[in-house]
Amino acid sequence: MNADSELAFFCVLVKQGSLTAAARELNLTPPAVSRRLSLLEERLGVRLLNRTTRRISLTGEGEVYFENAQRILSDIDEMERRVSSSRAAPRGLLRVNAPLGFGRSYIGPAVLGFTRSYPDVEVQLHLTDRPIGLPDEAIDVSIRFGDVPDSRLIAKKVASNRRLLCAAPGYLRNAGIPAYPHDLTQHQCIVLRQNETAYGNWRLSRGKNHETVKVHGKLSTNDGEVALNWALEGRGILMRAEWDVAKYLRSGRLVQVLGDYDTPPADVFAVYLERLNLSAKVSHFVEFLREYLARHADGPDLQNSNW
Repeated sequence: MNADSELAFFCVLVKQGSLTAAARELNLTPPAVSRRLSLLEERLGVRLLNRTTRRISLTGEGEVYFENAQRILSDIDEMERRVSSSRAAPRGLLRVNAPLGFGRSYIGPAVLGFTRSYPDVEVQLHLTDRPIGLPDEAIDVSIRFGDVPDSRLIAKKVASNRRLLCAAPGYLRNAGIPAYPHDLTQHQCIVLRQNETAYGNWRLSRGKNHETVKVHGKLSTNDGEVALNWALEGRGILMRAEWDVAKYLRSGRLVQVLGDYDTPPADVFAVYLERLNLSAKVSHFVEFLREYLARHADGPDLQNSNW
C-alpha cells in the first residue's frame, strides 16, 4: 500500500465514522478494513483510532495524521490538476451535486452525455434537497439556483431561469385570477418547504415596489415534483422555476399568473472552488452543461405570455 493510498484510506475511514460504513464506501469487507487499519497503525507505531462496536474516534496522534493527510491529498490533487489542465481531454473522478428535481430531469441526462463525450471521466452525481455547502471534500461542482453570495466560489451561469407563479386553468376558473400580490392570501397556494426556514413567504416586485406575501394552503411539501403534480391537478397556485413548468405552460396545462411581477432570481449556476478553475474535467463539464441546457427541448421560452 503506497503512501497516498494509505492517506486516502484513513480519510475515508474518519469521514464515514465507522468500519462498516467505510467498508461499504471502499467496497471491502469490515474485517479487511480492520486489518488494513491495523497494518497502518503497526507501521506508524501509534494508535490512530479508538474503536467501539459502532463508532470510531480519533486519538491525539490520529487527529494529527488526519489533518495532515487531508492537506497532503489536497496538494496532490492540485498538482495533478495543474499538470493535466493542458490536456485536450479531461479525465479522472468528477463529483457533482444538484437539486433533486432539476438533477433528475436535466443534470442526470447531461452527465450521461458528458461521459459519452469524455469516456476517461468518471462522474458521481449526488442529488440532495438542499445544496451542499462548499468547500466540501466530496463535491467538485454544485448546481445552484439564484444568487451565490460566497465570494470565495466561482459561479458560472449555465442557464437563464425565472421563478413563475402558475396554476391549472380549472383552478383559476373556479377560484378567480389574482390581480395583485395581496390577492394570493385568498387563494390555495402550494407551498414548497425547501432551503428557506421562512417557507410560504413569496416575494414579488414591480419596479421599485417590493412586497412579501405570506401565503397559505392545504398542501405543502419539500419535494418539487410532488408540488408540481398537485398544481397540475388543479389544487392551487404554485411558485416554481421556469425550467420545471415551461413545457406545461406551452401545452396549456398550466397558466402563468401575476406575470408582470418579478420574483427572486433563479438563474442556474455551476459553482466550484477557485482552486478548481484550472481543472480540465470541471471546465469541460461546465461548458458541456451550458450547451446541453441551451439546446434542450424542454427548456424555458422566455417569451411566455400571461393568461
